[in-house]
Amino acid sequence: MTVQLYARDVGSGTPLVLLHAFPLSSAMWLAQREGLASRFRVVTPDLRGFGGSRLGDDEPSIDAMADDVARMFRTLGVQRAVVGGLSMGGYVAMALCRRHPDLVLGLVLAATRATADAEPVREARLRQAERLERDATTKVLVDEVLPGLIGPTTLQRRALIYGRVRGLVQATPPLAAAWAQRAMAGRREAFETLRNLRVPALVMIGDEDALATEDEARAMSDALPNAELLVIPRAGHLCAVEQPDLFNQAVAEFAAALARTSR
Repeated sequence: MTVQLYARDVGSGTPLVLLHAFPLSSAMWLAQREGLASRFRVVTPDLRGFGGSRLGDDEPSIDAMADDVARMFRTLGVQRAVVGGLSMGGYVAMALCRRHPDLVLGLVLAATRATADAEPVREARLRQAERLERDATTKVLVDEVLPGLIGPTTLQRRALIYGRVRGLVQATPPLAAAWAQRAMAGRREAFETLRNLRVPALVMIGDEDALATEDEARAMSDALPNAELLVIPRAGHLCAVEQPDLFNQAVAEFAAALARTSR
């Protein structure tokens, strides 16, 4: 079944397509839409099942999510874009690079990894998916996923951000979260895709990230032919939400340099 993604589309200029983390929606990119739309066309889709997008009845797969995004490009008339993904959005961005490389002008990978899941992680995802389907509530996400999403600095000093993230997690449809966990559990490693990438890349990681590591970020930037690595201070996994000014500045500089060279 073809799923049409709901997307917020603001601003004008070089298109910047941002793919959200699990288990959130495009609402997490609020500060990016506000901070970057004066210089870029910022497109933030809800991945299938999240926010305003339908889940459909396809088998769970990151590749299906990437194909959804490619279809959205055509629907919105976007020929090429700087594509950014955070966490799960990073997996989708890398799959997009493998399946639809002609759409990608530049790649931003934040708080993500190119390896497939280790077996214990895969099993934990599948257990969570079963609980989400059985219980039809987000309690397992609030209990088990939410604590790893933001760093200690945010917990101590940015109560509003923590509250907002918690609200987004609680708003996640359980069946979409289960589908996405199964999709992530089945994904392939992406190092070959990164090594073959023909466009510049920016890799970012928060220095307080408990879910993805600086070593994993470095492994991606080492595999990429043309990449820079940025460690964002006092940020956990959701570095774009926790330190939006630093994240936006890095993305704006990266995208503006690409816009100049692609003219």
